[in-house]
Amino acid sequence: MRVGFLGLGVMGLPMARNLARRFPLIVWNRSASKYAAIQDTDASIAETPVQVAEQSDIIFIMLLDGPAIESILSDDFKRALRGKTIINSTSVLIPFSINLADIISDAGGDYIEMPVSGSKLPAEHGQLLGLIAGDPEVADRVRPFLKPITNATVYCGPVGSGLKAKYAVNTFATITAVGVAESMNFARAIGLDQEAFGQILNVCPMASAYSRMKVPKIQNEDWTPQATIKISDYSSQLIRAAAAETNTRLPLLQACVEIQEEAIKDGIGDEDMIAIVKTISKRSDA
Repeated sequence: MRVGFLGLGVMGLPMARNLARRFPLIVWNRSASKYAAIQDTDASIAETPVQVAEQSDIIFIMLLDGPAIESILSDDFKRALRGKTIINSTSVLIPFSINLADIISDAGGDYIEMPVSGSKLPAEHGQLLGLIAGDPEVADRVRPFLKPITNATVYCGPVGSGLKAKYAVNTFATITAVGVAESMNFARAIGLDQEAFGQILNVCPMASAYSRMKVPKIQNEDWTPQATIKISDYSSQLIRAAAAETNTRLPLLQACVEIQEEAIKDGIGDEDMIAIVKTISKRSDA
């Protein structure tokens, strides 16, 4: 079985690299500058998305957003999808994913929605959580191809269910990130030793793999992105759109969004999500 991959961004590149270790892989990215980071694998490079579709049996999509996916849906691309399976890991609006499933079905292909939970580091180690939605038989068929990029997969239901799970998980993740940053900033402000408090956070009942990864970044002022503030803000907009449709209140997320948007105005939107501590600190000092 031949595997194709569209999109070599922060998450797509490590996912593609892990797949290339197990399967014949062909990749495409809008910017050719990303190809240098995959040339040490056996992956081949396509000039167009159409070539990926024509030369693959299973095609992963990990592009920026819905408009980026729309830009590749040419007639030639659709014609190449007959008998193929698309696995879409791009975070998009639920109606967009449902419509994409219809487009692929009309073209004679199968569609699996699989947003992932995790950031750059878990992606590099093949430790993402795959949130699968679509035809359960197709989902079972593609599971062997998910093993190089996930440490767990959960079938969530029909198309749209994977994104619903992603929205709910990211609500928790965003609130957690801001909570860790606020807690660390508060500890600094009241004069607690940062090293000692970091140790406390890492062994207290609220400790998690996430906090253990982010606390050292704050301590070392390491803002290299695993997931940027801009990406988190984009995710929050998708979450809020889904909440608006169901008239669901998200008071904590709304507070986090306001801080995220201020951080973007502060010019740190391309830094790691935990860099939001700098904006929280500024708000405290104001």
